[in-house]
Amino acid sequence: MTKQILAIAITACTIWGCGNSNKTSEKLNADSLSKDSLTMGRVKSDTSKMVDEHNSMNSLDWEGTYKGVVPCADCEGIETTIVLGNELTYSLKTKYLGKSDAKVFEEKGKFSWNKDGQVITLDGIKDAPNKYFVGENTITQLDMEGKNITGDLAAHYILKK
Repeated sequence: MTKQILAIAITACTIWGCGNSNKTSEKLNADSLSKDSLTMGRVKSDTSKMVDEHNSMNSLDWEGTYKGVVPCADCEGIETTIVLGNELTYSLKTKYLGKSDAKVFEEKGKFSWNKDGQVITLDGIKDAPNKYFVGENTITQLDMEGKNITGDLAAHYILKK
C-alpha cells in the first residue's frame, strides 16, 4: 500500500511539475513578444504583424545612371538621364526630342528619401515632376503629387539603369 501511495505521489508531482513548466514557458514567450525583444526588432508591438525593414534605400544598389524617354505633350518625347550619387546627389539631363532647338537641360543638386525609404525627391526642381520610386535597377517618375502614373503610357515613365 505504501508503494502505491508513493508511486501515485511521484506521478502526481511529475504531472503537476510538467504542467507548470508549460505555463511558465508560455508566460515567458508572451512577455518576450510584448517587449519586442525577439527577432532583432522585426516584430511590432502588435505581435500579430511582422514588419519588413527592407526598403529601396537600404536594400538596393540604387547608385548609378538611369535613362529613358518619357512622354511629352508637345514633342516626340523627353530623353531623360538621371545620375544618383551615393552622397545623395543627382544630375538630371533632359532633351526634348523632335524640337528644332533640342537643347539639353541640366539640373544638379541633392535628393532626399521619403520616410519609407522607397521614393526620392530631387531638390531644387520646381514646376516639373521631381519624385521617383526607386526599384530594382529602375526608377519610376511619379506625377506632380507623388503618385504613380497610370494608363497606357505608364510603362514609359520607367527609367532603366
